Amino acid sequence: MNVVKAIILSAGQGRRLLPLTENSPKCLLPVADKPVLIWQIEALLDANVDEIIIVAGFQVGLIEALLQSRYADYDNIKIVFNPFYEVADNLASCWLARAAMDGDFLLLNGDTVIESALISQVLNSPLAPITLSVDFKKNYDADDMKVQLNGDGLVKQVSKIVPPDQIDAESIGLTYFREAGAENFVQALDAALRHPAELKSWYLSIIDKLAGQHLVNSCSVAGYRWCEIDFIEDLARAGMIFGQQRASNG
Repeated sequence: MNVVKAIILSAGQGRRLLPLTENSPKCLLPVADKPVLIWQIEALLDANVDEIIIVAGFQVGLIEALLQSRYADYDNIKIVFNPFYEVADNLASCWLARAAMDGDFLLLNGDTVIESALISQVLNSPLAPITLSVDFKKNYDADDMKVQLNGDGLVKQVSKIVPPDQIDAESIGLTYFREAGAENFVQALDAALRHPAELKSWYLSIIDKLAGQHLVNSCSVAGYRWCEIDFIEDLARAGMIFGQQRASNG
């Protein structure tokens, strides 16, 4: 397994979690008494990912203070500041971090709590330029990032508006780029952001386009612990999932 780095997209405020995010970014909200970002960093370190870049924006000073207090001795945990978090979505955060996309890397949404075993599952997945981590359930809601797969597990499309009869899975917010996949992604990023309207796009819109070139494989993370935090009720669910994990580890 190659040495990889991780890029965490944590620039946004998380307005759907107001009032909890009035003065704190979403990534610092506590899950089982530990901030989301710390869960992510610990899971990545446990999976032997030792270079971590965090794209931060809203209340970046709080994130800097947390990292200083917890990881002052870790030179490979760094922050890239996104001053455009109020007017752009995470495609712009990716563009600001593109200098770090010079080798194999993981791209992780800042609101997805994951366990280290899930990361290891993805890192050990069959070689592909781009690997999208997916999970499965009986019913998908409007906010899920839905995925259509072909018979070989290649991604055909990924978006929130995949027609119901074409949905096979959902993206959990963790993507793995290897070899030419990183270069393809950066080139597509640059091309997209030449159009001002794309500032409001998610980076998965780029993955959707690259899927049309047969560059995107899927990796099932079914059975592993993860939780995306979009709404207040998600915090409670994440606390149950990862509180149990802490208890079992204790």
